[in-house]
Formats: sequence, structure tokens, C-alpha cells
Amino acid sequence: MSKDTRTLFGTDGVRGLANRHPMTAELAMKLGRAVGYRLRQTTGRRPKVLIGKDTRLSGYMMETALVSGLCSVGADSHLVGPLPTPGIAFLTSGMRADAGLVISASHNPFEDNGIKIFGRDGYKLPDADELLLERLLDSEEVDHYRPVGTEIGRAYRIEDAAGRYSVFAKAVFPKELTLEGLRVVVDCANGAGYRVAPEVLRELGAEVISMGVSPDGTNINHDCGALYPENMVRMVRERRADVGVALDGDADRCILTDARGQLVDGDQVLALLGRFLLSRGQLAKSTLVATVMSNIGLDRAIKDAGGRVVRVDVGDRYVVERMRADGLNVGGEQSGHIVLLDHTTTGDGLVTALTVLGIMVQSGQPLSELAACMTRYPQVLLNIDVPEKPPIESLSGLQETIAGVESELGDEGRVLVRYSGTQMKCRVMVEGPDDAVIEDAARRLVSALRGDLA
Repeated sequence: MSKDTRTLFGTDGVRGLANRHPMTAELAMKLGRAVGYRLRQTTGRRPKVLIGKDTRLSGYMMETALVSGLCSVGADSHLVGPLPTPGIAFLTSGMRADAGLVISASHNPFEDNGIKIFGRDGYKLPDADELLLERLLDSEEVDHYRPVGTEIGRAYRIEDAAGRYSVFAKAVFPKELTLEGLRVVVDCANGAGYRVAPEVLRELGAEVISMGVSPDGTNINHDCGALYPENMVRMVRERRADVGVALDGDADRCILTDARGQLVDGDQVLALLGRFLLSRGQLAKSTLVATVMSNIGLDRAIKDAGGRVVRVDVGDRYVVERMRADGLNVGGEQSGHIVLLDHTTTGDGLVTALTVLGIMVQSGQPLSELAACMTRYPQVLLNIDVPEKPPIESLSGLQETIAGVESELGDEGRVLVRYSGTQMKCRVMVEGPDDAVIEDAARRLVSALRGDLA
């Protein structure tokens, strides 16, 4: 592995099975020391670091270890407790902290945990900064830095963190409107949004039916939330609600359902948001950002409204990087990470839901009508085990087959072949206007891939 390649940090921080490498208390303490040491170098003063978490049992262990590491190098820790990831990003910037650390494995089961880092501007650290932290972890430079006496860091607890984030989230909703008359089901996945999300919706006037709001340390994401929206769909139908909102464990993404119980994923949310903003001249440069996994129907919906879609690699951090580089204000992923840079610096499930609800109220249209602006193209996705990962472009048989399929599909389809970033698998995706056509194309692509790797 190249020394210029990150091996600890992935697309969303460090993540793994809690209490096993790399997600051990020892590693968390070392990472806390590295972060605090680096901040002392760059600021020349005593750093201020926020630490938040979701509701996992192992969060206590990781939180304590991070605090120990930070204090041992003279950095002060400010603990906010369970709070959505975007809330920690907001507070990091708002409180002028030097960094924000989030202890969460997002949508993963409770046995896992992770640590991701926000800079003082509320944005996730770029790859280069994470690589620098990895080098500090591997060196002995930090080991020799041990302040004593009054130079050791302190730890504080912020009691009103959820209230501050609540005020911020409500400010996204148009001040002249309310949610009165709307019945909303919200499934908080027994995660970080279990208190703040229902409270915000109620305070804006909605009749709220809450689910997944009884975390016990082990039930986060368990048959609930954005990964398992079936319960939300059932509740929407049973209670005849107008809309359903399902958050994931750290509440940085959401999946919606309309009053009929039809799911509305991230692509459809991007389509309705993009078209609404285009109609008002508020979509920056008439462009939104999606990933290579987004359905081609999104491109068609935005193009028909006079805009365009640009694509980046999978990962909301890459969506944000492209948005910032090009001066764009809307982007996201099919999975429900929606980034609205006019309001937030990262994906925010609650802010996304409030924005969609605001459009429903302003337009007088139900979610089913708004989401109908996008026609989803048939898609087939196959995950193929591979013994190795040579560059896709070096596989001549596969490249020839890709060219043939793309020629056949023309503008009415799309091919994507990429390796998994975490598993020994290759993902083969084909989109097009007809199920039989794309299934045949996918089989041919898989056959070519296996032939090249044989």
C-alpha cells in the first residue's frame, strides 16, 4: 500500500466492529491525541474539540477514550451526548470549535462503531488531512508530547446541544408556514435523532407519530429507520398519515414515503428539490450533484426542467467536495444523503425532511405528485466475487463488452462497473428502458469480467 494512501480512514471516517481493531479504545485514545496534537501545532493555542455520538452501547467507551487522548495533549473536550451528525457539524462551526468528532457507525448494526471528524468550518476533513493523522498515529512524534500541570486539557458537557440544533433545523422551514393539518410518521431508528426529530416536527405544528424512539444501546438500526422502512410504510397506511420520514442511526440521511406507502428515495428527493429550485431560479448554476449510483431517471427529470446533473464517486464527502469546488448548492445520494449547502455542511435527514415538507405546504401538492416528476429507469445491480482487483480499464474483454452495451443502449441507458471499496467484489450495474434488455446486458458483462479474471 502506498504511503500516500489512507488505510485507516474510509469514505466516512474510521469504522469497524467495536472493541476490535481498528475500533478499540486504544486506537480512539491515540486518535484523540493525534487530533489534539495536530490542532495545537496549527493553532498555537489550547484547542477546543466537540465530541458527539449516536446511541450505541460502545459509544461510552469510545467517548471516554477520545476525551483521555485529547486532554493528555492539552486539548479541551466539549461533550454534547447523543446528537445527529449534522448537529455536531453545525455546533462545531457555530461554537468556533477547532474540530468536531462524531462517534457513530451510521446505518451499521449496533456492534459496529466509528469516528469521523469535522473541521472548524463544519465540513468533513479532506483526504489529505486524514492521511496526515494516519502518519501521526504511525510515528512516535505525538508520544513525546506530554504537557503537565495546568496545561492538561479539561472536559465539559454541553447541556443544551439538542436545543441549539433544534432551533437551527426549524429555521430551515419557511417562517410564514406551519405543518398544521399534516400527519407525519417519523422513524428515528432508535438513533441519534430520537428526541430532536419528533420535537421539531411537533413544534412546527405537525401531528407526529413517532417510531424508533426508545434506544437501549443495542437496538439502533434494528429492523427500523432508513434501512428498514417497511415498518414506517405500514404505520403510514394504518394511521392514514400524509408522509413518512425514516432516519438512519446518526440522522444524516432520510428515506420518505408518500400517503399511499410508496417509498421516495434520495434520487426522487433530489429530482423534486432540483425542479422546485429551478422553477424559482434558486438552483445554483442550474446544476445538482449526484453519484455514479444515481438512477438515470434523475438526469432526465432535471434536464426536462432546464438543469443538469454532474456525477461523482460514491460517498457524500465527494458530493460536498464537488459542490464546494463548483459553487453548487444541492447534491446527494440515492441512499438518502441530501446536502443543502444553503443551510448545512453535510447530509442532514431532518433538514431534508423539513425542506420537502415545506415544498408540499407551499405547492399544495402531496408527496406522491411531487415525486412523480421522476420516472425511474429499470436497473439491475450484480455483486460479483473477484479474486483480485486489476484496473477495470485494463480488462480488454470487459471493456469491449461495455462499449458494445453502451452503443446498444445509446442515450436510453447507462453502464457502471466498479470495485467495492470494502469487499473483494465487483459491482456491475446496467440501466435502460427494458428489464429483459438490461438483464441480458448485465449477464454479458459479468461473463466478460470473469473471462478476464480467469
